Amino acid sequence: MSFTIAIIGRPNVGKSTLFNRLVGQKLALVDDQPGVTRDRREGAARLGDLEFTIIDTAGLDEGPRGSLTARMQEQTEAAIASADALMFVIDARMGLTPNDRAFADFARRADKPVLLLANKSEGKHGEAGAMESYALGLGDPIPISAEHGEGLSDLYDALRDLMPEPVEDEDEDPDAFENVDGVDENLSTRAIRVAVLGRPNAGKSTLINRLLGEERLLTSPEAGTTRDSIAVDVMWKGREFRVFDTAGLRRRSRIEDKLEKLSVSDALRAVRFAEVVVLMMDSQNRFEEQDLRLADLIEREGRALVIAVNKWDLMDRAPNQIARLREDADHWLPQVRGAPVVAVSGMMGEGIDRLMSAIEDAYAVWNRRVPTAALNRWFEQAVQNNPPPAVSGRRLKLNYITQTKARPPSFVVFCSRADAVPESYLRYLTNSMRGAFELPGTPIRITLREKANPFAHKRKRKS
Repeated sequence: MSFTIAIIGRPNVGKSTLFNRLVGQKLALVDDQPGVTRDRREGAARLGDLEFTIIDTAGLDEGPRGSLTARMQEQTEAAIASADALMFVIDARMGLTPNDRAFADFARRADKPVLLLANKSEGKHGEAGAMESYALGLGDPIPISAEHGEGLSDLYDALRDLMPEPVEDEDEDPDAFENVDGVDENLSTRAIRVAVLGRPNAGKSTLINRLLGEERLLTSPEAGTTRDSIAVDVMWKGREFRVFDTAGLRRRSRIEDKLEKLSVSDALRAVRFAEVVVLMMDSQNRFEEQDLRLADLIEREGRALVIAVNKWDLMDRAPNQIARLREDADHWLPQVRGAPVVAVSGMMGEGIDRLMSAIEDAYAVWNRRVPTAALNRWFEQAVQNNPPPAVSGRRLKLNYITQTKARPPSFVVFCSRADAVPESYLRYLTNSMRGAFELPGTPIRITLREKANPFAHKRKRKS
């Protein structure tokens, strides 16, 4: 099991900057505004030849019981409980504060090894604060600058003394992970990457907590509680999922705060990284303009789509409601016709089995390959039933089709005058293909390519 370290400290001392430095990429949101981080975020960290798991936490702060601040501290306490060691970070430029002293006592009570990091120690202004931190009684401070990468060699030495010696696994197969991105990977065993997307307060975090069976993600009746895109591992009926909770996305015209812009950017990055995207809607305000925009975004990014209509427990039950939901989805989202629609309640746990099954089915369709022979038999029949329109009095000739890749299913049609084929005809081919090869909901890419003229290089004979 990997050695785990939790980064703790009061707000705005540079914990997330240090986290990003150690994982080697900008995963956690960073801003001058205190309290940006709310949920705990895990990452695979590396410093030299040392590899370990690092947990970014919310800034330690006090608040009334049941408040958002208090629940943020509960998330931090859970991270401390699961960690093997702690990195206690202070702001060397500001010096010690009463909160630093109070939370240093908190760190000591955790009864775990503590590394005291005096961040922002670059320049003369940080030296005094680093020296002052001896008063915390947590050992020798390690002066660092997470932003500029200074002091990491000293941090490496301290970590090397703290971490256990690595144990070589003699049974490990060195070729076990060679085909992770190849075409021969076992799709039935690898974790499915799922992003949960939606408008603010649609119930995304509540749903993921229900999947996990614990209050892993921070939830609140207030919209905009989630800021970072947090990844959690879910095991459901023997299948592994990597689920990303994302910030609620409002219309672009309403986004003015810099921090919300960062949250939106982080959510969009999660969509691009995902394989299946669950678009969560509020059952009482479904298929609103922003929902349609998000569905269109998912289709453009080429991700498999599952529509989850949340808070279904608040609806008055009537016959054929689910059928009407599917009809509404096909009406409002013709570009992903047939996308699975599941009624769920994250609060009550209704529909969770159906949702996870829909995710697996959508993932299988997204990875589907169609045999070339069957594809061209369909193509010939489709063109015969509805020939492409003539353009400027000249007939368009569509020769044959082939699938170039899956994830999402992508095809190339060889034809004459590719630029003259209308978009409406491509939509006809796409919809016909969905029905013929059972490709509901998944994005389908059709590219036109002109077939080379074998006689183009020969000159005409002079008469």
